[in-house]
Amino acid sequence: MKTVFQSIQNFTEDELSLLDSLITFRKLKKGDFLQKENEVCNDVVFIKKGILRSFFFNHKGDEITNCFAFENEFMASFASFITEEKAEENIQALTDTEIQVLSRKSLEKLYQSGYNWQETGRKLTEIEFVNLNKRMISFQKLSGKQRYEELFQQHQKYLKLIPLQYLASYLGITPRHLSRIRKTIL
Repeated sequence: MKTVFQSIQNFTEDELSLLDSLITFRKLKKGDFLQKENEVCNDVVFIKKGILRSFFFNHKGDEITNCFAFENEFMASFASFITEEKAEENIQALTDTEIQVLSRKSLEKLYQSGYNWQETGRKLTEIEFVNLNKRMISFQKLSGKQRYEELFQQHQKYLKLIPLQYLASYLGITPRHLSRIRKTIL
């Protein structure tokens, strides 16, 4: 987590020591939930090892994967974290996962400690917004095959660990169509 923060902002040793004092560590086993829908999200996590998946159920009761987070990425039910309202999604470990946890109260302490942390929070929020915007546009501009190719280029080593139905749901295609796409790429 510190490496990511340092890549965004130059922090003093005191500022990084404060971060160290506020981070907690947690392990999730494959299948464990980090967040369940209808609960308020109170933590932002940084993935040291593993994969997390965010999903919800649509009006038909179908499970829809809306996000994956991999090593060295942040994950939370961000809308719930920001608004302090109940989450609309679940977050589950797809593999045994090790995370660093920063609670809402700890994040507020960082923000109150100075400008560098406030600026870092703003920059990370901007990055999350841009990523969400890119994902929305990809559904309107790209084919399922093109979306898979992008995911393959960025996270090839993880794709074998994600069940086919979750990948297909994330890409907005059927598992059968995904199987055909994979055959042409691999």
